[in-house]
Formats: sequence, structure tokens, C-alpha cells
Amino acid sequence: MTAVTFAPELHGADLRPSISVIGQVAALTNRSIRGMWRQGEFFLGIVAPIMLTICFYVPLRSIFDSFPGVNYAQFLMPVICLQSVGFVATSAAMRSANDGTVGITERLRSMPVSPVVPIVARLFANAVLLAISLGWAMLSGLVIGWRPNHGPLNLLGFLAVAFAVGLLLAFGADIIGVLAKNPEATSQALALPQLILGMLSTGFVPEASFPEWIRPFARNQPISQFTELMRGFDNGNVTASMAIGPLAWAGGIAVLAVGGGVLLIVRSSRR
Repeated sequence: MTAVTFAPELHGADLRPSISVIGQVAALTNRSIRGMWRQGEFFLGIVAPIMLTICFYVPLRSIFDSFPGVNYAQFLMPVICLQSVGFVATSAAMRSANDGTVGITERLRSMPVSPVVPIVARLFANAVLLAISLGWAMLSGLVIGWRPNHGPLNLLGFLAVAFAVGLLLAFGADIIGVLAKNPEATSQALALPQLILGMLSTGFVPEASFPEWIRPFARNQPISQFTELMRGFDNGNVTASMAIGPLAWAGGIAVLAVGGGVLLIVRSSRR
């Protein structure tokens, strides 16, 4: 793929000064969505939650044989959603890094487009992929036995946490991709932390299943904190104290992501 491949799309978007900022965002969002469709990202957004559900539920279900009365599908559902939104973040980073590699980012900087517009447009496109991925994660959970048994408000809270985390991660990953300009390195850099934190979280097994020396890390790391908040909504027993840790982690990630975004906007404005 070369930069020339995208030139007709940018010309077709018609990003002239007379076009409003909203129109520019809409045009670039449409371009991103069409690119995601051509690259098969929507298909992967459907397949990823299904494969995650199969790979996690089938081999690990036997662990819960020693925990009478525990529905492993109910226990596992939060981390399936979080791993699914993690896939969206990795996809966002690779897409923005690829735009830098083929020259799209530089092309937009030379046009009368605010540096904020491409970031917002990619965020909207990532939100579409995020909604699809979460929808299929829920369908996969229903197949293995997960049920939202505690009313629409708790279900809404459960989904809101997953969507907010996904949007935050996608935003941060998008900024990393633009700054890195290397799709392969960006993918590897994001996949490894997700793998480590996922395996060392309370999403797959209870905290008591870990060796005692690593339990504080397993309990307090971000995936575990977000998982427990979602589990609180899913079980209908969420409390304000459950939100303290997740909000702290979300705030830290947001500060880093916004800081990267500001750096990117300043760097773009100087060109």
C-alpha cells in the first residue's frame, strides 16, 4: 500500500477551508470506517470476541469445579469484554501508525485541517468498532451461559465501564501509533502488556488462586480493577468504593493519553 492509494479519498473528502470542522470530522470518520471495512477490521472485531470466549472458557472452566455454585461464564464475562476492547486499541494503534507510514498524516498536516480533527475522526471510527466488538462479546457470553440478571441499570453500568475503558485505550493507542509511525513495533508494544496484565489478573481466576507474593499486584493492577467494577455491576452489588481504583487508573491513562495528544497537536502546528 502506498500513499498514492489514499490520495483520491482525501481529495474526495474535500477538506477545504469552507468546510466546517464538523464536516471535516465526518469526512475523515467516513474515510476511516471505509478503510476498516476494506481491511477486514469489522470481521476481526466479530471473530476476536468469539475466539477469546472459546479459548478462555473451554480450558479454564474446569478450574471452577472446586468452587460450588460459581458460574464461570458469569465470572469470566468482564475480562472477555476487556480483552475485546483491548483488540480495538491495538487495531487503532496499527491504523494510525500505518497512516504515518504511507504519508497520510503528513498529507493532512499540509491541508487546511486542524490537528485535532484527524484525532477526533479516528476516535469516532474506533467507537464504531468498539461497539461491534462489545456487542459480539455479549452474544458470545450469552452462548456460554452468561446472563444479565440484575436489571437494565446494572447492565448499562457494566457496558459503560467496558466502553469507557475501550474508548480511553483506543485514544491512547491511536496517539502512540501516530507518534511511533511503525505498525509492527506498535502492535508488539501494545500486545505484550495486555497479555501479561490479562494473565496476571483476577479476570480469569480468583485472587486466592495466585501465589501469595503476587496477589497484591494481581489485585491492584488496572485490568483487575476494571474487572472487579464490572463484576460488581454484573452481580448487582456495586459500591462506590469499587470505583476508586478504576477511576484512579482511568485518570492516569487519560493524563498520559491527553499529554501525548497535546504533544502531537503542538508538533503538527509547527509544520
